[in-house]
Amino acid sequence: MFRIRKIYDLHTPGNRKALDQALAILRSHFTAVKPEKVNEITARIENPIKYKFQAVLFVAEDEKNKVKGFAIMLAAADLKFAFLDFIATRKGILASGIGSAIYQRIREEAEAMGAVGLFFECLPDDEILCRMPRLIKENKARLKFYEKFGARPIQGTKYETPVKEGDLCPPYLVFDDLGRGAPLARDMAQMIVKAILERLYGNYCPPDYVQMVVDSIVDDPVRIRPPRYSKKNPSSLETTLRIKNRRIMLIVSEGHQIHHIRERGYVESPVRINSILAEINKTDFFVRVPTEPYPEKFIRDVHSSNLVGFIKKVSKEIDPGTSLYPYVFPIRHPDRPPKEFWVTAGYYCIDTFTPLSRYTYQAARRAVDCALTGVDLLLQGQPLAYALVRPPGHHAESRVFGGFCYFNSAAVAAQYLSRFSRVAILDLDYHHGNGTQEIFYRRKDVLTVSIHGNPSFAYPYFSGFRKERGMGSGMGYNLNIPLPENLSGVEYHMALKKALNRVADFRPEFLVIPFGADTANGDPTGTWSLKAADFHANGIMIGAMRLPKLVIQEGGYRTRQLGVNVLAFLEGLLKGRNGI
Repeated sequence: MFRIRKIYDLHTPGNRKALDQALAILRSHFTAVKPEKVNEITARIENPIKYKFQAVLFVAEDEKNKVKGFAIMLAAADLKFAFLDFIATRKGILASGIGSAIYQRIREEAEAMGAVGLFFECLPDDEILCRMPRLIKENKARLKFYEKFGARPIQGTKYETPVKEGDLCPPYLVFDDLGRGAPLARDMAQMIVKAILERLYGNYCPPDYVQMVVDSIVDDPVRIRPPRYSKKNPSSLETTLRIKNRRIMLIVSEGHQIHHIRERGYVESPVRINSILAEINKTDFFVRVPTEPYPEKFIRDVHSSNLVGFIKKVSKEIDPGTSLYPYVFPIRHPDRPPKEFWVTAGYYCIDTFTPLSRYTYQAARRAVDCALTGVDLLLQGQPLAYALVRPPGHHAESRVFGGFCYFNSAAVAAQYLSRFSRVAILDLDYHHGNGTQEIFYRRKDVLTVSIHGNPSFAYPYFSGFRKERGMGSGMGYNLNIPLPENLSGVEYHMALKKALNRVADFRPEFLVIPFGADTANGDPTGTWSLKAADFHANGIMIGAMRLPKLVIQEGGYRTRQLGVNVLAFLEGLLKGRNGI
């Protein structure tokens, strides 16, 4: 088993370790590549402006983070094309499907950036150009592999002309139209070829050589070599993978209904999930993904062992059908917690309306599993995932629970993602995400932004004020946008614009969205008046930010409209991402 992970930067030790492994594979395969070229790869990732390409590393890793294959893609945003610089698998790996999976992932990335196509060089299978029989055999196999995807050499140009006398096996320039079937216009091809030769080989190709190759592109559209090895038609626009890339990965916490507090007035009930699924099931925008189990250590990465152990213990000891409500709230002396669990509840809880039951631990842990499954989908290259979970989580702090929340699924997801790159959390629940703020308050690698009802009148009352901006190294990396009791959709939209500007300034590689639909008109726990059209517009605005997003369900308790509003928001995200 392996997953394909996109590495955006080298800020974390894990990413640098993955790059080191990829470069080791590169050296083992491409022995003729000079050390300075290998070193330049790191520089390209860290300084895209200097090299006029955004270098992105993709690695195929096993469960122990051992890199089994890699690819390096260069994205030229100014000319809207992508160039595959290197792709290889670890020696000794045969028939594993890793090479195909990585190449398809590169194609998806090129499509997502709006590229006219994916370009790369491949040594020729023509004996006139390459008089080395051993290489010819390898070149044919390589070109046959790419032809399965519809990628074939450009013909009728002088790209294969040796730069210097004595150069052997000058490469083809191969073009993959990404399944669109659209021809490559001459003017566009000339600009792209000029950029490739100047930006990648400027120290080797003299200006007159570059101009000679560019001037040789005279066909309009450019001629692409007919299929030579594959009788099947290449992938079309409507292949399964392309359709999947335009949908939302959906993870649902199955069995959530075991956590059912049946007291009158308890609004965090199983019908919430059912009402959302009822609307989702009317569409074809979603791909249902099973929830994977994860070790408890992921929860303990953000919550104290005492809190996790307490909830786990109580869930085993409390009688089925019984709810334990906190009612004694001592000053919390770390060295003197109460002994009896029916008293201890107040030691770990911040309110009187978040009960514990026989199945609290099981349901809350399953919600975390859904969020972590969504994280791994993002790491595998999916642009958008939605974890439909209950109970919610954003009020759970590192050492206490409350607000219907036990384990902070969004914080656990962000903590996991922070191992790889910068993460922003955009909390869109009506109530301030005090738990998420507290967990990351002293850190600068995770930005926390929350739009919520002013705590002067809205739960949790004691956090969520503007002046709370972070502490220590985290100063400036927490933004609260508390809003008045009465609020229109237009006013909310303005606040969201401010929040997104801060997210954009932070330049994260992942966005986690704890999403509450309790901002809706008529919600029993809120006071605002957002309607489905507002949720849709907000989704479009967020979706336009081209970075992977994980949406995690938080509040929303007006069940008659809950599914409609949630679907409107998610459809907006998808529409904004796809630029429709």
